[in-house]
Amino acid sequence: MVSRIAVVLLIGFLGMFYQAKQLPPPSQINGSSSSSQNLPVSSQRIRLSDGRYLAYTEKGVSKDKANFRIIVSHGFGSSKDMTILASQELIVELGIYFLLYDRPGYGESDPNPNSSVENEAYDIQELAEQLQIGSKFYLIGVSMGSYSAWSCLKYIPERLAGTALIVPLVNYQWPSLPYSLTKEDYRRKLSKLGLWLSTYAPGLLHWWVTQNWIPSTSVLEKNPIFFNERDIDILKTIPGFPMLSKRMLKEQRVFETLRSDFMTAFGKWEFDPLKLSNPYAQNESSVHIWQGYEDKVVPVELQRYVSGQLPWIEYHEVPDGGHLIIHYKGLFDTILRALLLGEEAVSYRPIPSTTKFVS
Repeated sequence: MVSRIAVVLLIGFLGMFYQAKQLPPPSQINGSSSSSQNLPVSSQRIRLSDGRYLAYTEKGVSKDKANFRIIVSHGFGSSKDMTILASQELIVELGIYFLLYDRPGYGESDPNPNSSVENEAYDIQELAEQLQIGSKFYLIGVSMGSYSAWSCLKYIPERLAGTALIVPLVNYQWPSLPYSLTKEDYRRKLSKLGLWLSTYAPGLLHWWVTQNWIPSTSVLEKNPIFFNERDIDILKTIPGFPMLSKRMLKEQRVFETLRSDFMTAFGKWEFDPLKLSNPYAQNESSVHIWQGYEDKVVPVELQRYVSGQLPWIEYHEVPDGGHLIIHYKGLFDTILRALLLGEEAVSYRPIPSTTKFVS
């Protein structure tokens, strides 16, 4: 698979070499430059201490009447407008308020020129403070949006009443992740190639992902390489990945946002999540990982290893689940009940392995 991609890239590189060393021209950012002031803004936004704007939306019961206040960090190519599949009955019964925001660069949030995993925690903290949702709140990180949750667990754990990471990414550059566990994983090779292109040849990458001979998102969404059968069925009923379409990727701001997000997620972090100590020694908060057994984007073996290294995190595994488990009917209610009420549902805790891994 990687070799085929390499051949295609080589052909493109020979014809488009001049683009390889060029970054797209500076983008026009809502609220951060005079040239962007004419762009329409329809979302509610806060202004962060560094001058950037962060867009957000509120769902569920009003925060003044809420028993539980939850901030949601969306995944790659998504936004604050992602569908919340909690049942209305559960939202009303428990009194749940959701605060969803566009991560930097997405939607109507300004990109962060100093983007880092660490900065994610402080964006969330400012969002919570300016909207006055309380000294503690719950946090849900979905897929790539989970690096925001890891950041909060590292830098502001005292603000978290509970945390759920749903099909969270595993960064192949985490120092404590054994090479023996990942060396045959083609996803590691693809992430390495993607980082190289994003760093040294963004123009080439932009050209390549918008070519007509690259599979469209409709092909991607039916591809069993990435999704299991339940995922593919779900993709027939949800919008899919419109931000990853060639039409959208041709837009400079969209490409730059996705490129920056990918580089932050899979680049070098300021800390190693596998070395985090339990910040909740008195069980004053809980942390959960939810993983699909048949996830083809984030391998279950890696997630099991992560949970094995962090026994203070409750690990839940969905036997027939793929990467899109957040869209499975009824499962988000189960996730919320486990996070908010401590109810046990589908769970899996791997037996401690005696296998020695080579870092």
